[in-house]
Amino acid sequence: MKYFKLPDLGEGLPEAEIVRWHINVGDTVKVDQLMVEVETAKAIVEIPCPQDGVIVALFGEDGDIIHTGEPLVEFQSDQQDDSGTVVGQLKSAESGSTADHFIIGAAPSSQQAHHATTATRTTPAIRALAKHLKVDLEQLTPAPGKQMINAADVEKAAELKKTHGEATPLRGVRRTMAKTMMQSHAQVVPVTLMEDADINDWKKDTDLTMRLIQGIAKACQSSPNLNAWFDGNSLSLRVLSEINIGIAVDSEEGLFVPVLNSVNNRPLKDLRKGLNKMRDDIKERSIPPSEMQGATITLSNFGTIAGRYANPVVVPPQVAIIGCGVARDEVVVKKGGMKIRKMLPLSITFDHRAATGGEAARFMAALIEDLQTG
Repeated sequence: MKYFKLPDLGEGLPEAEIVRWHINVGDTVKVDQLMVEVETAKAIVEIPCPQDGVIVALFGEDGDIIHTGEPLVEFQSDQQDDSGTVVGQLKSAESGSTADHFIIGAAPSSQQAHHATTATRTTPAIRALAKHLKVDLEQLTPAPGKQMINAADVEKAAELKKTHGEATPLRGVRRTMAKTMMQSHAQVVPVTLMEDADINDWKKDTDLTMRLIQGIAKACQSSPNLNAWFDGNSLSLRVLSEINIGIAVDSEEGLFVPVLNSVNNRPLKDLRKGLNKMRDDIKERSIPPSEMQGATITLSNFGTIAGRYANPVVVPPQVAIIGCGVARDEVVVKKGGMKIRKMLPLSITFDHRAATGGEAARFMAALIEDLQTG
């Protein structure tokens, strides 16, 4: 018997959610046969069989979370290495590339881990009460200051379920987004600066997103500490020469942030083509995880929907994120007279541990200056 454990699916990602199995217990499989689809880092990845054999067990069902290094499949096969685990290759569905993943050691299945966690936080009587009231203990946490889930916790959950319906656990993209926002809230000291840019002289066919990208690149050169990664543990700042802009993209599944790399060295037409391709890949759920990593600064153009100003969330290790609201006609004073001008509301939220208010203000001034050149 041999186990195939969930390998590292890219950049040390810690877990994946099972989307759909393509094999069943008892199946005879061949190497490279599609085995399972999993979701991690906001992308769907197909995992092929690493060897020939017979499927003895599947560790997890659709929707289960499997951590890197935990068993995914058990094979019955004549092929075996010294560790008794599968040494296979994982082929990315998006890129078709192949990378070796050497799996060593042993770990309990995710189902066993869940049961162990629940057991340490409850008693047999509480588990019996939860079963009677049809309450999922995995969705509960102990009351503040308590180590154990008690009867009152279970009864409260049952009453909420009866009154408001079943709570649905976050899955996939929304689960990843929630964890990222929690990380930001715990680590970042955010400050937001807001201002307007006069874009009245723009041509009617101006590509707003590309102009914003161009302006951000100019502003990063003017105030480089905003295009950086900050390590809160060592209190160290890594100022980056490459400008890789994460572009927040809204979807029905949740928020995706693909990354446009080296924007300071590429023409706008090439950047637009690249962004269109990534948006199409997001719709098809085929964007590689690598294309959503490595951002040095982020743009959230929520103004394509609604809203004027915002304090968007900085995602560590980045230092800053720029928000753009809905452009509007506004009466302004210009050359001593009242004029109606098209104004673009802008926001920049930055980690005040890594950048000063002056640096953020100079960034905003440089961005506005570039946007107002027409």
